[in-house]
Amino acid sequence: MITCFIRYEIDPYKKDAFIEYARNWGQAIPRCGADLVGYFAPHEGSLTTAYGIYHLPDLASYEAYRARLKDDPLGRENYAFSQREKFVLREDRQFLKIASSPHSELIKP
Repeated sequence: MITCFIRYEIDPYKKDAFIEYARNWGQAIPRCGADLVGYFAPHEGSLTTAYGIYHLPDLASYEAYRARLKDDPLGRENYAFSQREKFVLREDRQFLKIASSPHSELIKP
């Protein structure tokens, strides 16, 4: 399993546009085959940093997922929305593997 971790630098005056973008990915990404953890917009602290996180089995699955996303109507529309509105100033994408598992069971106080 790999995790795609995307760090966005966004225009702080266009946070609402990023939130719309994130909600659209919340529909398109799972439909195209990735296990979406979520998109995270600024709340406190930095007003310019946001994240997107999803899991895939491997890099080959990522390539197939990206091809499906490119053909997805909402995916195409969301890419165009981002380019048109210019709220994403920078996007860094990393692929990570979990190193801390197996985890112990969560104990709720």
